[in-house]
Amino acid sequence: MSLRMTFRESGLDFCLLSLAVLSFSITGCPTGSMPPVDNDNSDNVNDNQNDNGNTNDNTNVNDNGNTNTNTNDNGSEPLVNLFTASQNCAACHSGLTDDLGNDVSIEPMWRGSLMASAAIDPFFQATVASEAERAPESLKAVVEDTCAKCHTPMARTQALFDGSEVKLLGDGFFDPANPLHQLARDGVSCTVCHQIQDDFLEDPEASFDGDFVIDTETGPPARVLFGPFPDPQQPNLMQDTVGFTPTFSSHIEESGLCATCHTLFTPTLDAGGEIVGTFPEQVPFLEWQQSIYGDGGADYRTCQSCHMPVAEAPAIASRVPAGLNSREPFYRHVFVGGNIFMQRILRDNAEDLGASATGEMFDDAIARSLAFLQNDTADLSILEPAIVGDMLEFDVVITNKAGHKFPTSFPSRRAWLHVTVTDAGDMVVFESGAVGANGTVVGSDSDADSSAVEPHYDEITSADQVQVYEAIMENSDGDVTYTLLRGAAYRKDNRLLPEGFDKTAASEDTAVYGAAADDDDFLGGTDEVSYVVPVTAGDGPFTINVDLLYQSITPAFAADVREDTHPTIDTFGTLFDAADKTPTTIASSETSVE
Repeated sequence: MSLRMTFRESGLDFCLLSLAVLSFSITGCPTGSMPPVDNDNSDNVNDNQNDNGNTNDNTNVNDNGNTNTNTNDNGSEPLVNLFTASQNCAACHSGLTDDLGNDVSIEPMWRGSLMASAAIDPFFQATVASEAERAPESLKAVVEDTCAKCHTPMARTQALFDGSEVKLLGDGFFDPANPLHQLARDGVSCTVCHQIQDDFLEDPEASFDGDFVIDTETGPPARVLFGPFPDPQQPNLMQDTVGFTPTFSSHIEESGLCATCHTLFTPTLDAGGEIVGTFPEQVPFLEWQQSIYGDGGADYRTCQSCHMPVAEAPAIASRVPAGLNSREPFYRHVFVGGNIFMQRILRDNAEDLGASATGEMFDDAIARSLAFLQNDTADLSILEPAIVGDMLEFDVVITNKAGHKFPTSFPSRRAWLHVTVTDAGDMVVFESGAVGANGTVVGSDSDADSSAVEPHYDEITSADQVQVYEAIMENSDGDVTYTLLRGAAYRKDNRLLPEGFDKTAASEDTAVYGAAADDDDFLGGTDEVSYVVPVTAGDGPFTINVDLLYQSITPAFAADVREDTHPTIDTFGTLFDAADKTPTTIASSETSVE
């Protein structure tokens, strides 16, 4: 039997991925790491009965030699443990270096990422509570269940196998008293991704929305963990310690593996709470397929090649036993991405939020993500600046280097152009896109009025016009909404397209919406914006400075969530208010003109 993570047949798919980005770590049990959980499969001998009445042996002996068995809620037969927590992998997969001496330790790198914190991300928890509060009673449980697919995947899978309730709020997985709480808060952990079966290769669409497949038939120590290296070395060691058998399969390197959670369609509810359609909440995999980096593209690259870049040299995958051969390519489990804002909140409030990473792990992860954003995301250039009479004219070209739209995925993210022109006396004579209070953008209509939308521009002529790259939802009544379950279409989607993307041939799920659809300068890989601003010629030379700024949670999204009341919402509100909302500078360009 295999467990497919799906509710798609009911048309009730829903999940919230405020992910920003993923990150794995391995260092034994450092200060701040998670305590061992009761479902450690080390030294296991089985004695379990599953739902179909078949008996598998599974009595677990944990690291201190104590025997423990898991029983279901009614105290009956013990149940097979499908996963082991990340710190049980750490002893062997930490302290690693490549052949050039670079640190490639898996667990510490992962633990500082949002992959490890997927369950404890306070924006995610607040959004779950808000969406569940706004959903009709018949859908509240579905909201929690589908969100659990990709934010607490181990706990959800184990609960379904055990026949227990899948629940996040109340006495669910978020509750420290819940028996699966520790497994839940390990986030998207080692034995989730490495157990995903290769079903998605034959039918990618069936695996979307967190509908990946986990084997629930095989017991330890024969449970398989897939890896990228043929002929795994010393497989008996992993079998004896954590109850899994390392097995080669190339599907672990495929983008489709990531697509299982990073392609998400949510149900659209009308004002009466009836399902009237589905909505592409995030589809970076489908965007990638239409770029030069997708399957069959001119510059094929997988998700892993960018977000888990390979080590500079071959590396050993385990420090135990000694003397293993170095392998390549060795994917670094850094899971770099764009949500530095949340990583800083987690770092600064680690104890209160139950984060398992140390401050150093978070700092390292933040530094890697910042370098990724500033080196591998976008470029800026200023073209043909000239003074024509009393007007300064110039073009700004933005090049998207990502393999999908930027900003990516969850629609709370946006980027915009901050443009300033200063005269010979360093006085600002023009400014568009200044950063206002609490992370707002000066001149953005949506920041002044949450029911409004700042248009896409081909030409900007005044300071109250701002080029903001974003996805703005509208509901089934045609009104702007920040509630995911009300999302029916995009009023505006002018996020920067990946190279090779043809907007005229794009599907409805990946299309460009709003004025950008008709902008001849808004193309796959680039956008060109013309600026025509008034100046006094004698005050030159003029200096033009352009910054591409980025924000992972807009004030409008934060405010919308806070309209509801729940302890997780209160926590998020407090943390959001206290956080530094300075946007991240992705790219900058400067030039002068006489």
